[in-house]
Amino acid sequence: MTALNDFSAWVGRLQTVTDTISPVQVRQMAATLNDGARLAQPDGAVLPAGWHWLYFNPLEVQSRLGDDGHPARGDFLPPVALPRRMWAGSRLQWSRAFAVGSVVTKASEILKVTQKSGRSGEMVFVTVAHDYADSHGPLLREEHDIVYRDWPSADEKAALAALGARARAGEHAFERTSAGPEPVSADAVALFRYSAATFNGHRIHYDVDYCREVEGYPGLVVHGPLIATLLLGYIETKVAPGHFIRAFEFRAVRPTFDLTGFHLHADGDDTSFTLWSTNNVGEVGIDGRLTLG
Repeated sequence: MTALNDFSAWVGRLQTVTDTISPVQVRQMAATLNDGARLAQPDGAVLPAGWHWLYFNPLEVQSRLGDDGHPARGDFLPPVALPRRMWAGSRLQWSRAFAVGSVVTKASEILKVTQKSGRSGEMVFVTVAHDYADSHGPLLREEHDIVYRDWPSADEKAALAALGARARAGEHAFERTSAGPEPVSADAVALFRYSAATFNGHRIHYDVDYCREVEGYPGLVVHGPLIATLLLGYIETKVAPGHFIRAFEFRAVRPTFDLTGFHLHADGDDTSFTLWSTNNVGEVGIDGRLTLG
């Protein structure tokens, strides 16, 4: 595979994208999440936390897409040879909420590229910083970790197949639970609609044959940022309504699939919460922490 030193030229690379926080994507997301009030008045309030991921996404011509549906590497992101790309986690710090209708600039910088080798094989981590600002100043600082991995080993495929079988059989036991876990579901239609709203062509979210035959998954993979957005919405609407989310950090632990529903969890006090999701069989999927402003 490509040596880590070959990626040194990409560290410090910059990219700037400007987008309008259009009510069109707000309506699409509201429809996907069954939010009838926001669907009827998409510009009636500030953008919910996590909904900024609907915007600033690359618009690449079809001929420059890879086999997985992602844009070809080697432009802004480094040309990592490992075939699978996943969202490994993020750290977010809000200054203000995004206003629907505003024009926002996203300035990105590659902070580091790290190669690791472990039981699951070779991995390359790319950390990208994103600074969002409108005409009034900073809105959000985000650091996004992307992980590239090799094709799944026989052991990984077997473990994924076993998880799928357990989910289909109705097996479920919380690895870690909260006082009132929130059940949610994301079927194939919801995943397709979120992919469409974010212009995300990654085939693991809508092409079940590709998932099973190429990447070894037992079903469609629920988007990491979608689960993170659901966790943020759980805080904003159920746990601490009316409060401003100041900071949120999370890491992806295990995938969640469209096979069955899954759960959101929160545990904390007035300002600080531990947040996590559990997947189709109750194992921790996304693990995070959140601070209210």
